[in-house]
Amino acid sequence: MTILDEIQISIRQHAEGAGSSVVGIGQRWGAGSGIVLAEGRVLTNAHNVRGDQVTVTFADGRTAEGSVTGQDIDGDLAVIEVDTGGAPALAWADGASAAVGTPVFGLSNPGGRGLRVTFGFVSGVDRAFRGPRGRRITGSIEHTAPLLPGSSGGPVLDAEGRLLGINTNRLGEGFYLAIPADEALRAQAGALARGESEAPPQLGIAIAPHRVARRLRRAVGLPDSEGLLIQQVAEDSPAARAGLSSGDLIVAAAGRLVGGADDLFDVLQGTQGGTLDLRVVRGADERTVQVVFTPETEGK
Repeated sequence: MTILDEIQISIRQHAEGAGSSVVGIGQRWGAGSGIVLAEGRVLTNAHNVRGDQVTVTFADGRTAEGSVTGQDIDGDLAVIEVDTGGAPALAWADGASAAVGTPVFGLSNPGGRGLRVTFGFVSGVDRAFRGPRGRRITGSIEHTAPLLPGSSGGPVLDAEGRLLGINTNRLGEGFYLAIPADEALRAQAGALARGESEAPPQLGIAIAPHRVARRLRRAVGLPDSEGLLIQQVAEDSPAARAGLSSGDLIVAAAGRLVGGADDLFDVLQGTQGGTLDLRVVRGADERTVQVVFTPETEGK
């Protein structure tokens, strides 16, 4: 038996076995995929869901309406409560055990359009990418199993058909990043399944990319210094009520210098509601602005 024969057999085995645990999220191309986490629970990426209700398509073609029990937008994870109809949950491997060269299988059901199974290898470990709101997600597995649009939220499996990670982010042509199926993911999925959608307070601002910020700072007369340039402020957000506006440069938060978006995320992560003092440069003036968070805006 040749290596190609062995790969062919493995792909068929994964399709017939683990394939029954892979679901489609939404009902169109580009919507997403997911996995059966437990009876009545499906795990997917947060960017695959819109609102509290979502259509889930199972391997046998059955569709069911589910409700989002919990989501971590910054971590790009969501759990859906839905009638899984006896579809089995995937067995978990230790995602941290993946190493460069490990053979892997990528499975998906893009928007419920049918199961796909591909083969590749781990090409990198401990990689990082940005979540839906710009938060840095670390520790990811990079692999080469080719995946269609709408594959995010689906599993990457080891040769035994065990879950190594959740496919989340495409890297150019031919590479994909997966959140590792380690103890941290297991714990977070369990919390989301219980409805624990904890999230740090949100300022309600859009930050200009670094290369754009440098040009804009010069255009509005701000010093070419470290900080985050506000590009947009959401209406009636904590930032708007504090008087922040487009063109302001945030240089410190809670007394900590802010050199990049991750610095601000870390401060917000440690802020349990209440208030947050920001040091802001506007033109030639530097001032302290106090942002007040309310229960209605925390985590939004």
